[in-house]
Amino acid sequence: MLNVETRHAVHPEHAKGMDTTDLRRNFLAGGLFANGEIRLAYTHYDRFVLGGAVPDGAALVLDQVAETRTPNFMDRREMGIVNIGDTGRVDADGQGWDMAYGDVLYLGMGAGPVTFSGAGRFYITSAPAHRAFPHRLVKVADAKEVKLGAAETSNKRTIRQFIHPLVMESCQLILGYTSLEDGSVWNTIPSHIHDRRMEAYLYHGMAPEARVLHLMGEPHETRHLFVANEQAVLSPPWSIHSGAGIGEYTFIWAMAGDNVDYTDMDFIAPEDLR
Repeated sequence: MLNVETRHAVHPEHAKGMDTTDLRRNFLAGGLFANGEIRLAYTHYDRFVLGGAVPDGAALVLDQVAETRTPNFMDRREMGIVNIGDTGRVDADGQGWDMAYGDVLYLGMGAGPVTFSGAGRFYITSAPAHRAFPHRLVKVADAKEVKLGAAETSNKRTIRQFIHPLVMESCQLILGYTSLEDGSVWNTIPSHIHDRRMEAYLYHGMAPEARVLHLMGEPHETRHLFVANEQAVLSPPWSIHSGAGIGEYTFIWAMAGDNVDYTDMDFIAPEDLR
């Protein structure tokens, strides 16, 4: 029921010499959503964890994860859960929340075993925590919306902020998602890096044959990954994270690191990319 893989941090000098296979093995996380399973990737980027839970009619319980060496996974962690499927339910700490498509649930440190049930496809993110904040279900209507980009530059998009200082408190986890409008393909343009935080993208809502060309690497030494539906990309603090997709797509962004200042980023002008 539980499958966990470990991803080690990569130095930018090492990444320069990677071929396509090495890049995908280190920075792309696929196969996260399997019926009747919880699949996690435990990363050494700020000890961030991402993964998927697909109950498929039977309850799944996330309890002990050997990689954290704690009696329960949530003993020293907080968690953000996004439902990208049909209506499902999450139970923890004696409480339960019904989640529709697009809803986000925050679970604070010490929540205990987490049970997933119903028809949901749950995207899981987690980071170490230093104190317990209240659990909270943030519905789509309660998110903070930000409109960015323009049709003329093919990057008109809506950003919805959920686990974010403008919406709620957390220790270090920040989470939301961005949807491209019709006719727009580019996300996160102009590119940026934030050396104080790592970031992960989960691309979803795509046709099976569609792909996103995800750009990564140092600004002067860029690389790329072709990403399919429900695949995630790990973005180290030294890497840009931008992309262009074929057809409609949404990406869930989640960050962990030194602060929760969403605007703490260093922009890279397109003419400075190599």
